[in-house]
Amino acid sequence: MNIEIRDDGLLEIVDRDVEIEQVAAGLGFTEGPAWDHVERRLVFSDIPGDILMQWTPDGRVQTFRRPSNMANGNCYDRHGRLMTCEHATSRVTRTEKDGSVSVMATHYDGKELNSPNDVVVKGDGSIYFTDPYFGRLGSPHGVARERELDFCGVFRLAPDGGALTLLVSDFTLPNGLCFSLDESQLFVDDSRHNHIRVFDVRDDGSVTGGRVWAELQGDRETGVADGMRVDSRGNLYCSGPGGIHCFSPDGASLGVILTPEISANLTWGDDDLCSMFITASTSLYRVRVKVPGRPAF
Repeated sequence: MNIEIRDDGLLEIVDRDVEIEQVAAGLGFTEGPAWDHVERRLVFSDIPGDILMQWTPDGRVQTFRRPSNMANGNCYDRHGRLMTCEHATSRVTRTEKDGSVSVMATHYDGKELNSPNDVVVKGDGSIYFTDPYFGRLGSPHGVARERELDFCGVFRLAPDGGALTLLVSDFTLPNGLCFSLDESQLFVDDSRHNHIRVFDVRDDGSVTGGRVWAELQGDRETGVADGMRVDSRGNLYCSGPGGIHCFSPDGASLGVILTPEISANLTWGDDDLCSMFITASTSLYRVRVKVPGRPAF
């Protein structure tokens, strides 16, 4: 069985005998899957390989961009532009429609960011990202260098490259993040503590609160809290011990989609958004689910 059932609600999301299909293999460490619904392709990162890859429904896996500056998290905005977190340069960049790359964020308060990790774009175009220090620890996931910031923050970049604002600075290792369906809440997980916190989003884009919303239970040797997404019904999914942890909108643990390798991130793709793509260690996996993912916009 490829699932661990903790609540029968999991069977409304995925079949009991669901298959975990390996669609790409032999990579260094995969991360940051993002579905491009216009070009019908999945873009994802191979951090040690210093490359952005693309998978297409015909089964081809090709280079999207190399070098990638050890890219990690990716997402698309409403205009079809790819946002990317770069470990080697401590930047958040945007790939424009013509293929050129714009630098969106590099410093806060005159100091270089740690190593932006994961990113999400709100409906109004503002960009939210986490900034732990993984990319400063050296090979194979970054470039060894001293930190300039003495905290690991969660940041908001105003639409179209406006002001960069620090939202939260009390995380140990902030990692994955996502919005609730109505964008009134922001979920952020902490890899050190293996939990997910929730914040209320104010009208100006700032956040308040930060209570622990859920904890990921399992053997830490098989993964920690990492990439997160919300589906079209408001269920939340988070990479963690054993695979992809599934939570109901009220935070109840439904179970785990078990993965053959340690999972790092996930998203949905294919035309019906019922294919869950999981980046897990050296591979990319696909799982067919019953509940479609949340469209980017």
